[in-house]
Amino acid sequence: MADPRFFRAAGPLTLREIARLASAELEKGADPERSFHDVAPLDTAGEDDVSFLDNTRYLDAFRSSKAGACVVGPQHVEHAPKGMALLVSTKPYRGYAQVARAFYPPQPRDEGRHPAAIVDPTARIGPGTEIGAGAVIGARVEIGPDCLIGPNAVIADGVVVGAGTEIGANAYLSHCLVGARCQIHAGVCIGNRGFGFAMDAEGVLDVPQLGRVIVEDDVEVGANSTIDRGAGPDTVIGAGSKIDNLVQIGHNVRLGRQCVLVSQSGIAGSTKLEDHVVVAAQAGVAGHLTVGKGAQLAAKSGVMRDVPPGLAVGGAPAMPLREFFRLCTIWQRQLKARGKRDD
Repeated sequence: MADPRFFRAAGPLTLREIARLASAELEKGADPERSFHDVAPLDTAGEDDVSFLDNTRYLDAFRSSKAGACVVGPQHVEHAPKGMALLVSTKPYRGYAQVARAFYPPQPRDEGRHPAAIVDPTARIGPGTEIGAGAVIGARVEIGPDCLIGPNAVIADGVVVGAGTEIGANAYLSHCLVGARCQIHAGVCIGNRGFGFAMDAEGVLDVPQLGRVIVEDDVEVGANSTIDRGAGPDTVIGAGSKIDNLVQIGHNVRLGRQCVLVSQSGIAGSTKLEDHVVVAAQAGVAGHLTVGKGAQLAAKSGVMRDVPPGLAVGGAPAMPLREFFRLCTIWQRQLKARGKRDD
């Protein structure tokens, strides 16, 4: 059970309702009117809990689980313990996500502003928006309805925030237009000046960064990530993209729709990621490149040239992932052979 100090469960839900939420089929013999009160992992779930299995590494935990119900793929039904109600789905993890969202829906906003918030009189604040203690809202800011502005967040002059967007504590937004239903987590910095300068024998001269950051709808930006504003062209974060904690995105970068950038990755200036690109942890992409639609960059990749659509790459410098693993195998064989010779 989730800690009630931090999370409020909304159950119970019947098995029929859970199956509908998970887009799953009830296995024969399950009682559709049976009630469940919570979701839980396989190893801690009880008879009133719903769990899920999506990874074969957890088959043993599934076989011994005490969960009353489980969202599971059809290939794993035969491993279920006796008495467990099965919700069979071809996408069990997604199904479980829908169920968990129903048990733990977003909490309602406390509309209004804390007395310690500072809001410029020219700012326009939509109905249903909550503004936390110490938040600062600048001149000509536009914030849509049903937003959350966390404690000590700073929304600088002229910024626009769309309906239903959440801005976490200590976030800083400037020179940006943020869409609807975005999640901007604690400590995020959006719109800081891009890292652009002219460098020669006379010294380093900053180049004015005159663009913006455009964050489209349904984007999530993880804690302490940074997105620089453009130098002239805008920096653009495509709709539905997910950015993890501690990610750096340089000026003029353009992310397509539903890209995923994992923690500590970085994208240098003027690089374009097309739709559905995945950048794994600590991968780095050099500037002025194009990463094609659906490409995948493995953890710690160093991408120094364009990546074609749909290709998975790894290593530094990055190469097709199969070639990289083949190279690793060769290195391991050489090391073993050398070790034998040294003996």
